[in-house]
Amino acid sequence: MERRTPVWEAPAEILDLFPEISGNTINGLGETKSRPISPPMWRNPKSIAHGEVQNHITREYTSHEVLRTTMRAPGGFTPDPIAIDQTQNSPADWDRLVREFALGEAENSATKVGIVRFRQEWAFEGMDVPFKWIILLADRMEYEALSQAPEWEAAREVHHSYNRGTAAAREVANWIRGHGYEAEGHGGPGAGPVLLLPAAIEAGFGELGKHGSLIDTDLGSGFRISAVMTNLPLVDSAKPEPFFVDSFCVGCRICTDACPPAAITPDKQLVRGDIKWYVDFDKCLPYFAVSYGCGACIAICPWTKPDQAQRLTDVMRRKNAKAMAKAAATEIE
Repeated sequence: MERRTPVWEAPAEILDLFPEISGNTINGLGETKSRPISPPMWRNPKSIAHGEVQNHITREYTSHEVLRTTMRAPGGFTPDPIAIDQTQNSPADWDRLVREFALGEAENSATKVGIVRFRQEWAFEGMDVPFKWIILLADRMEYEALSQAPEWEAAREVHHSYNRGTAAAREVANWIRGHGYEAEGHGGPGAGPVLLLPAAIEAGFGELGKHGSLIDTDLGSGFRISAVMTNLPLVDSAKPEPFFVDSFCVGCRICTDACPPAAITPDKQLVRGDIKWYVDFDKCLPYFAVSYGCGACIAICPWTKPDQAQRLTDVMRRKNAKAMAKAAATEIE
């Protein structure tokens, strides 16, 4: 089936900023074996292949009179000292207390919290993470602003969400440090030493959608993630019931057709030994670089619209239950 909208073509002045190596190669597209991912973006620009593109994006943001006010200055944050005396609680009690603080007591409260035991495979290449647990925090974005993507109003909300998430993660980390345990808070888009998507999925923050972002049963795709790495004794989040995003995305073309550079493919791809939804980095990034971060795929996703995520969750679970019942009946016959 053909696209209903024309494909955007990247201007030469943007393509000239790109390195010889493909971003898809850096991400491991087509690789049959699992490996740690190399950071493709949002690091010191001198340390990554696409540093010139990142510099261009930064210049675009800082040249906008509103967006430049949303950008965090590098550095400038010092975590609180770790208390000498450790507060003693059971892992279950710490789990409850962390959630209560992050969701309600913190000045920068989160919308959702997930906790999972850390896996070293989630760390970026070359990063040795000395923590046992990762606390995931979600910040809900305002739909009215997000729905303007790829206009600058949506980019402003994305930045505000990243800033809120970073502030929340640092606040939770300081709360933990005040109880005598190591903790570090990290916010997007860099997210520190860890790739957050697989950790967030494990912690119950939804399932991966065709547009390469998470889809949650409550938040849809309209949220951003931050994280706290810690050695505070905690409890794994309960694994949620599946809600079959794959089945929905296979039959949906909305983000595929809406993506200006046609970076969203209709089929899953092999990436570092795993078959999953994957957005073409080399097609996405040029448009991202000239559109204040785009975000059109998330904004237009049916799951992101207010009050739709839970309705679609119920629909997909009912469809799956009917399909399983029909298959079982056929097998009996």
